[in-house]
Amino acid sequence: MADVKALGDQLVELTVKEVNELAEYLKETHGIEPAAAAAVAVAAPAGGGEGGEAAEEKSEFDVVLKSPGGAKLAIVKLVKELTGLGLKEAKEIVDSAPKAIKEGVSKDEAEGLKKQLEEAGAEVELK
Repeated sequence: MADVKALGDQLVELTVKEVNELAEYLKETHGIEPAAAAAVAVAAPAGGGEGGEAAEEKSEFDVVLKSPGGAKLAIVKLVKELTGLGLKEAKEIVDSAPKAIKEGVSKDEAEGLKKQLEEAGAEVELK
């Protein structure tokens, strides 16, 4: 039980940058995508000046489909592939544009998703 408490104490002391690095490590190494990473970062006390600086720099983005463009079927297939959703759910996202496709992703991942969707003919925005 002492190990669990020590680990909890270490997690609470992480900076926003460290939380994002931990989330990326868990995703790449173990296939775990922690949805609560942002909540931990918000709950963590700011560690001196660095915490404030990290909060100013945006590190999580939402990929928003503004319009599917002319190739709606191709966009539905691509959204299905990128999100891992079923065909029905992907179609609902495309039909209800503007709609967020993925939320709270890293800048690199968001830009990659945007590029793929735009190449297929969709209009995409990062927030």
